[in-house]
Amino acid sequence: MLEPKRGVSKMKLLTPGPLTTTQTVKEQMNIDRCTWEEDYKSITQNIRQSLLKLAEVDEQEYTTILMQGSGSFIVEAVLHTAISSDDKLLIISNGAYGERIIKMTKRLGHNHVVYNVPYDEAPSEETIEQYIQSNPDITHIVMVHCETTTGILNPVQNVGEIARKHNLVFILDAMSSFGGVPMNIEELGIDYLISSANKCIQGVPGFGFVIAKQSHFMTTKGNSKSLSLDLYDQWKTMNVDGKWRYTSPTHVVAAFSQAIEELIQEGGVVARYERYKNNNLYLREKMTRLGFHPYITLDKQSPIITTYLFPDADFDFSDFYNQIKEKGFTLYPGKLMDADSFRIGNIGDLHEEDFKELVQHINHYMEERAYA
Repeated sequence: MLEPKRGVSKMKLLTPGPLTTTQTVKEQMNIDRCTWEEDYKSITQNIRQSLLKLAEVDEQEYTTILMQGSGSFIVEAVLHTAISSDDKLLIISNGAYGERIIKMTKRLGHNHVVYNVPYDEAPSEETIEQYIQSNPDITHIVMVHCETTTGILNPVQNVGEIARKHNLVFILDAMSSFGGVPMNIEELGIDYLISSANKCIQGVPGFGFVIAKQSHFMTTKGNSKSLSLDLYDQWKTMNVDGKWRYTSPTHVVAAFSQAIEELIQEGGVVARYERYKNNNLYLREKMTRLGFHPYITLDKQSPIITTYLFPDADFDFSDFYNQIKEKGFTLYPGKLMDADSFRIGNIGDLHEEDFKELVQHINHYMEERAYA
C-alpha cells in the first residue's frame, strides 16, 4: 500500500463531496484494470470486508453491496429493494436530501407518510412516536444522518431505539457521515446504511455502498421494479467472488481501496472524526468573529459542513466566491429558501493549516470590503 501523499491540486474543495483527495488516491486511477481479473475482484471483496469492519459489525449479521452511480442512485436502489408493496415508509425530512427521498418514494409508488421538520431543528422522538401510533401499518423508517443542506447531524441513536422498539426496519442515509462519524450500526439499530465513495472515506465519485442486515435483506428478492437498481441481484452476483453485475468503475474502485487504507493509517474513524471536528470548530469560531453566523446551533452541528448566513443585506456572494476561489479554495452555495447563506465543508484531505490560510483570505476580503 502506498504511503499517503498530500494532493498537488491547486484547488481545495470545501464541499461535502466530491472533495479534495490525496495524491496517492489519485495515482491509483492511472492503472487500467479488467473487471474479470481475479486481482480486481479481490479488491472488491477486500473493500466489502473493510466496510463491515469500519461499521463494527459481524459479517454473519451484515453484508455489503457496492453499486455503480452517485449517492442518490444508491438511495433509490435501497428504496426499490428494501420495501415491498405491502410495506409503509415513514420519511423523516429536515433538508433537501430528505426531500429527495420523498420524491423517489412518490415515483416508486410506495405507501408512505412524511414527518417534515424545520431545517434548523432535529426530529422529535415524541412526534415520531405519534406518527407510528397514528399509522400502525408503518414498517420502515428512513432518515438522513447528516443533512448537508444545513450541516445538521440528526439523532440516529434515538431514532434507532424507536425503530427497534416497534420492530421497524431502519434505513439511514449516512452519505456524508459514514467514515467520518464513529458509529456501530448494529448497536444503533440500523438495518440499511447507505454511503458513497466520495465522502468521508475520501475516495472519488463513481459508486456507493450499502451495509445491510442480512435477516431483512435476504427477504427482499424480487422487490425491485428496476433491473439496474436491484440491490439483491447485485449482491447475488457480487457475493460469489467480487464480480460486479454490470461494468464497474474500475479506476474509482481502486482509488477507494487506497482511500480505505489511508483512513486506517490515519487512526480509523475516530481519528478522522477528531480532525474533522477540530477543523469545523476552529472555522466556526473564526467565521463568527468575522461576522458570519452559523445557521445551526453548535449542539446540532455536524463535523462535516457548516452553513453560514450572509453578514448583511449587501453581501455579494458571487464576488466573495470568486475572490476566495482565486486564492485556491472552492466554497459551496447555500440551499436554504428562507435565508441567504453559503456553506463550507471540511471533509477530505484538508488540515488545520488549510483552514488557517482560508481564514486569512476571508479576513482580508472582509477588511477590503469594509474600506470599499
